[in-house]
Amino acid sequence: MADAVVASGSTISFAGWKKPAAEPEVTVYLGRDLAPGADRQTIMEVIAGLGAAIELADVDHPSDDVEGTLARNIYQRHVILGGCNAAYAGGSLSSLNAHVFHTDAEIANTADLEALTGEIITNVGHVANLLAHFGETLHAGQIIIAGSITPPIWVALGESVSFQLEPLDPISVNFMTAT
Repeated sequence: MADAVVASGSTISFAGWKKPAAEPEVTVYLGRDLAPGADRQTIMEVIAGLGAAIELADVDHPSDDVEGTLARNIYQRHVILGGCNAAYAGGSLSSLNAHVFHTDAEIANTADLEALTGEIITNVGHVANLLAHFGETLHAGQIIIAGSITPPIWVALGESVSFQLEPLDPISVNFMTAT
């Protein structure tokens, strides 16, 4: 959802939000189209690079309301994207380490970026296969935010979240209420 993308360092208003959360994620940048049923090697060849992302969500209704969750774009309100780093083409996460800060406190420091999400290469193939059931295809230039590497970070007025996927550039977001 291109209209949900905001720049790193932005300040986001919580006006109308019920339970705001931030989720640090790995962004997968696609360099070529990916047809369903692709083998592992083909999926890896399609991944042009990786980057950092912070998804912003508003958990504004019960999670057992599947229709409501889907209608609300699975709680997503915004996403902050780091740039595509082609050194990680193919989807390898080796040598990447995540540092996540909630305001001034480091709350995560991990090299196991797939512990909560599963393997990124497998997940990209799953997305392609799932989209095919709806007559859609993954295309060059699209991105996939690949799931939160931490549990949701519940955020409040005056707080911030920053995410550095070392050695990539850090990204951040600040939070405020409407004025």
